Amino acid sequence: MISIGLTYDLRSYYLSMGYSEEETAEFDRDDTVEAIEKTLNALGYETERIGNVKQLAEALVAGKRWDLVFNICEGMHGIGREAQVPALLDAWEIPYVFSNPLVLSLTLNKSMTKSVVRDHGIPTPDFVEIRSPLDIELVRIPFPLFAKPLAEGTGKGIDGRSVITDMDQLRRVCIDLLERFKQPVLVEKFLSGREFTVGIVGTGKSAKVTGTMEIILNEEAEKNVYSYTNKEECEELVEYRIAEHSIVEQCEMLALSAWRVLGCEDGGRVDIRCDDSGLPNFIEVNPLAGLHPEHSDLPILSRLNGISYPELIAMIMESSIKKVTQLNHHYEKSTGIS
Repeated sequence: MISIGLTYDLRSYYLSMGYSEEETAEFDRDDTVEAIEKTLNALGYETERIGNVKQLAEALVAGKRWDLVFNICEGMHGIGREAQVPALLDAWEIPYVFSNPLVLSLTLNKSMTKSVVRDHGIPTPDFVEIRSPLDIELVRIPFPLFAKPLAEGTGKGIDGRSVITDMDQLRRVCIDLLERFKQPVLVEKFLSGREFTVGIVGTGKSAKVTGTMEIILNEEAEKNVYSYTNKEECEELVEYRIAEHSIVEQCEMLALSAWRVLGCEDGGRVDIRCDDSGLPNFIEVNPLAGLHPEHSDLPILSRLNGISYPELIAMIMESSIKKVTQLNHHYEKSTGIS
């Protein structure tokens, strides 16, 4: 039986240490880890809970080993926080589910990610990186604009003020984000069109779409933004819907192109928004997508498209095991070891 270690950042753990709701927004609920473990056990895997990167380090030093690690750690500190667990596992030569340290470091930096996809001809809104208040005065992108922290997820730092219509508002919002998140701010052209998210499983040429859903905000939701509040209260504020085939086909082609260009592995999501003319644009990618069975976008969109939660986890595991097998075969072939 294949042994699977589980690495994760529990929200309850960090809340008990005094961190705030916003600081822990990206971390997983206890029932997410329970759902993943239960599903892996039902699929025939033997599991062991490890915990966060520090708990993983302690376990490795103590001699613990696993055939594969199912990693959903977001990390707490540093621009490379999502890459810490896979980097540690690489050092111990233990394979893992989801993307490698390079991919996770790149994609957490939204500005660099957009530069890469733009250089490969994938449409994305014009953008600029604000590192200090002095940079604000150099912004030349026409209003309206959209501002968000450079390296956060789960809608952190995004609310009704994020859509910006003049220079005074841009100054206020950027200065607030710089002070609150201690990192640069990404300012990009605001796109007024429809919003979609595309689920993907697999790696490279084997990557395929699990489904696409449109994100529609209700009357009570914060307007124009899939914000932290709208995500946290999605059951009341957001409607998820399968869109018509023509726009879905465009979104899925763009999402797969971005996924492959960025080198993402095993499973995740690509977020897309349409411009004023209805053309889909790349917004960002989430290679460590949430996996709560009812609350997270990837399981929701997969379920809407006929893929159950156990089927989704099985597809992710199939991709990861195939990836590891291919890497081992390549190593044996290149060294002559069999």
